[in-house]
Amino acid sequence: MGLLDDLLGGLAGQTTSGRPQPQPTEAGAGGSGTSQALMALMPIVLGMLANRGSRNAPGAGGGLADMLGQVLGGGAGRGGATGGLGGLLEQLQRSGFGEQADSWVARAANKPIPPDAMTQIFGRDGLEQISRQAGISQDEASRGLSQLLPEVVDRMTPDGDVPDANALTNSVDDFARRLGLT
Repeated sequence: MGLLDDLLGGLAGQTTSGRPQPQPTEAGAGGSGTSQALMALMPIVLGMLANRGSRNAPGAGGGLADMLGQVLGGGAGRGGATGGLGGLLEQLQRSGFGEQADSWVARAANKPIPPDAMTQIFGRDGLEQISRQAGISQDEASRGLSQLLPEVVDRMTPDGDVPDANALTNSVDDFARRLGLT
């Protein structure tokens, strides 16, 4: 999986396949600083996919969880759409990035998404809240999300289909444990 295996390998000193792995770096993207930004974003991304705020979000029913629900279609006025992975995929479609989103779910190669697309997808306020919650700049959040979303969505849809809510929650929880986020 590339980036995610590098992050996991950096945490455990090896890739998920058990082979030794050098420290993760992102060519041209700031090296370990980028890895730190990606790890700061990971609980938020996993929270989005599982339709819940990151565990660092203030209050069970407020703050980031509510904002993500609204951005991803879980809020009022969104035509009954659900949040979570399905909501994210719908938001990507609405924002004009459906082709990329479809490639992340399919078994084909993941199509990249530019960092500046994050403002279109999450809105300025949403991106600001995500960056604040992660403790990084909006630019770092945009770059990090553009790297993480394709790989995390791909990882959560290994069979080329969006899993049901229970299977998705189990996958997200398992992945968060492997990253040491729980």
